Amino acid sequence: MTTKLAHLVRRTSAVLVTVGLVALAGPAGADTPENWTGEPPYEIDGVHAALIFVGIPVLLFAVITLLVLLPSLIRGERFTVGGQATADQWFGGPSKGTAELPAADDKDSKAGGASARW
Repeated sequence: MTTKLAHLVRRTSAVLVTVGLVALAGPAGADTPENWTGEPPYEIDGVHAALIFVGIPVLLFAVITLLVLLPSLIRGERFTVGGQATADQWFGGPSKGTAELPAADDKDSKAGGASARW
């Protein structure tokens, strides 16, 4: 088959199969069960609903928070309100500090950091 003809056959067969499956499915023939009276099987009070819709999310929040904090608590890390002071870090910078940076040779030199001029 040529590619155009093969494409047309595939498309037509896909459409026909889809239409056939939809036609076969049709509406369901089931009737309402006999034991359904139209009333809910039981009443749910407000406390029970609050426990389900508020209590479960709060419990999940607490469990997830505990699972996140647990490893650092086991290691003995302490948390402070302002956060821990960390030393300044320069990732990928000179390993011996700023002493390795070249100094400016003269006024027009670009070495030595920002010039603070516009």
